[in-house]
Parts: sequence; C-alpha cells; structure tokens
Amino acid sequence: MYEDMTDDVLKERMLEQTSTYNDEGGFIYDAIAPVATELANMYAELDNVLKNVFAQTSSGEWLEKRAAEFGIYRKTGTKATGQVKFVGNNGTIIPAGALVQTESGLQFQTKAEVTISNEQAIVDIEAIDVGSQYNVPANTITELPVQIVGVISVINEQATASGTNEEDDASLLNRLLIKVQTPATSGNANHYKLWALEVAGVGDVKVFPLWNGAGTVKVVIIDSNKQPASQDIVDNVVAHIEENRPIGATVTVASAQALNIDISATIVRDTNYTLEQVIANVSSKITNHLKSIVFKQSYASYAQIGSLILDSEGVLDYSNLTVNGGTSNITIGDEQVAVLGEVVLNE
Repeated sequence: MYEDMTDDVLKERMLEQTSTYNDEGGFIYDAIAPVATELANMYAELDNVLKNVFAQTSSGEWLEKRAAEFGIYRKTGTKATGQVKFVGNNGTIIPAGALVQTESGLQFQTKAEVTISNEQAIVDIEAIDVGSQYNVPANTITELPVQIVGVISVINEQATASGTNEEDDASLLNRLLIKVQTPATSGNANHYKLWALEVAGVGDVKVFPLWNGAGTVKVVIIDSNKQPASQDIVDNVVAHIEENRPIGATVTVASAQALNIDISATIVRDTNYTLEQVIANVSSKITNHLKSIVFKQSYASYAQIGSLILDSEGVLDYSNLTVNGGTSNITIGDEQVAVLGEVVLNE
C-alpha cells in the first residue's frame, strides 16, 4: 500500500512546498533529506503493520495472536516412536531412558526398563524431541552414545513413525479460516473436523455423518506428514472428541488406509546424475504431489505422474510408464490416502 512512498518521492513532495534554496546541496535540501529517509522507513513499517493486521497476510507470532482471538492455537509437534532390539549378555538390564541413535546423531530413548534374555531384548523407544526428521528407516538406529556393559549391538528392525513438526503457518491459517468461515455448531460435521484438527499430529480430516445409521459419525484422519496416522494420534483424537461431542453420538475415529502407488518406467538419464539421484528426485516430486491431493482428489493421475517424472532433475525423457502395473488413473477410496510405494526406473 505504501510501497511508492520512497525517500525520493517524499523529498520531492516536501521540496515542492519550498521556493528557495531547494537545489541539491542547498540548506533546505540538506535539512529535508534525512527527514524524508526516516519517513520512508516509517511507511515501510506501516506496510508491515498492515500485513500483520489480516490473518491471510500475517505470519509467525502475529498470525498466532490473530488466531488466538478465535481460540485457535498453534499445535506442537509429536515425537516419533518405534522399537529397537538389544543384543547382548543374558541378565543385562537396559534402564528406562537409555539413549540410542542413528549414525547422523538422531537420538531416541527407551520408554521402559528391560532385561536381556535369550541374548536379546525388544523395547519401545521415543525420540528425544518432536519432528518428522525422527521418522527414520529400518536398520538405521545402530549406535549407543553411552555404552551399556553387556550390550553388544542395537538395531531398529522397523522404521520409526509418528514424528511430526510444529504446525506451520499454512496449517494454522487453514484451521483459523475453517473456524471463522465454516459454521460448526451442535456437533455437525464441521464441528468434528475442527475437534480432530485441534489434536497435535493431525494433518487433515474427513467426516462421514450417519455412516452406520442414525447418531453415528466416522472421523478419518491423516497425520501432518500426509501419511496414515499412528494409533497414538487416533487415540488422542478419540479422547479429545469424547470431551466435546454431544451426548448420544456414537463416534468412530480411524486412520486413512495407505494406498501404495508403485511406479515403473524406462528413462533417458542425464549423465550428470546417477540413477540413484534420479530415483530420489522422481520420488520427491511424486511424494509431494500425492501429499497435495490427499482428501481433495479421488484419483492419482497417470498423466500427472508422467509429467512429474519428465520434470524431475536428471530425466531427459521416459517411456513404458506403468502405475500399479497399468496405464490408467488409480482410484483413491474415500478412506484411503495415496502414498508412494516402489519406484523402479530402467535405462
């Protein structure tokens, strides 16, 4: 709004009000120049103030303050969980809170004390901090930052999951707009959506009223990584809705079921990239696309996937594309979330 109020414009306007000594280097000019600069800075700050007044142009703490006026607060992230197997001498005690980590230094702690028997012990672990970076693949937690006498090795045989980041501005704004633009009253579908979205780790929600007869409601959720939600998140949504739902409603909460999208194609590769790099680039493109259509589109487009492959760095051309073994769109069910499965690129 005030982007045209530069120091040059302001100087010119002030100098127009004088008739003498207003040439550059003159007394009046030199007196006005610093004032014009400060006024220009003030107008720049006014632009920022104006942006922060409105939720759709504000960010950070200012968006939080605007959302708080409507009872909407930024959600914290959640910690990834999983299991590790300790191998060692029988009778060795692994205390609760024992640290294990990946080669890159991402640390987890055991959630309970366990004793090694039959030369092994399996125990639940939790990340030491929130964040999706703690969702690590199988066989990557292999180190003990603090050695435990009697332990030979440690490993996670399954990937860890359920780690989510603190809610970003886009998600917070979306919940605020749902609150103020969509009527949520007396336990209607919008109310259930708002309640579910208030729970940390929930990324999106679908509500099915009367799904199993009168008085029934089904709430299907995904996590904030646009993946199927963990049982912990589902349980938290159940508890939160139970605190708020109308008396008499029978509510079922479930995670969306994963629908794997398997890709196979023959590519012409740019020799500046390795095949592994190209596969990673293609996987990233398709994963981001699938996240963008969750609960919004009822199919995964065969043509769109081909376009994404061609648009990936390191791909010059492609042919023989199949998606889930075929050459047509893949239907996504009402309670499904499309996730990238296997990516096979041949040369």
